[in-house]
Amino acid sequence: MSTNGMESWAVDLKDVGAIYPFQGSEVLMVILGLVFWIGWHILQTRHENAEIEADMAADRSGEETRAAIDRY
Repeated sequence: MSTNGMESWAVDLKDVGAIYPFQGSEVLMVILGLVFWIGWHILQTRHENAEIEADMAADRSGEETRAAIDRY
């Protein structure tokens, strides 16, 4: 099975074009990469916002502050 379209390497190299795998699917891969990248940032931002909100809520009650003071 060949993923780059070449069945034999015994060819004249001047006639060989691209030899990377999955030729012709570059645009699809770029689109999938961008969707993954943007989606990851959205999920990461939501997770960080939830974590910061939880920290801020805990700090409003003063529990973390008192724990930090007691610790040091």
